[in-house]
Amino acid sequence: MRFLLATHQDSTRKVARMLGVSRRTVQRWVTMKPGARRPPGPLHLRVIEEAVLARWQPRIRARRRAQAEAEGFVFHTRARFGFVAPAGSSDDPRVRWIAQDLPGEVARELFAARDAGAGEQQQTVILARALGHAYFREWGRRAHGLHVAFSDVEFATGITEGDRGVQQASPALPRLIRR
Repeated sequence: MRFLLATHQDSTRKVARMLGVSRRTVQRWVTMKPGARRPPGPLHLRVIEEAVLARWQPRIRARRRAQAEAEGFVFHTRARFGFVAPAGSSDDPRVRWIAQDLPGEVARELFAARDAGAGEQQQTVILARALGHAYFREWGRRAHGLHVAFSDVEFATGITEGDRGVQQASPALPRLIRR
């Protein structure tokens, strides 16, 4: 909310008009008075997030997207991951921390799916296929024909080459948790 207020010269009236709520509602969301502050509901949170993403550094997001599509990215996740295998096998699905380099083709596929309106489930399938190929199958050198299980995603971020020194998630990469 502070970002939206700053981009609209601290005018609660302009922000309220943009979000489709009353001026008083915006004032309740941003007030610092104890007991007077009311958080936005889930529908309003989604509208606020979309408004911020539409205005927040569009050139940087476009540059990071182009970089991820050209050079690839590192995908960090904590999720239940493994092959569909008998219980007790070392490849049995279990919660794993994974940091894996993925090629630009995966980034292009994820962006194309997101741009086409794909949901979390479709993005999960794309990532499961890419992670299975890179992490378990070692780029096609072993474990052919096994099906990857990827579920219970706790978090998922993508880091482009330019971010690696800073270790910050790139806002341009699609996220499983939100759009």
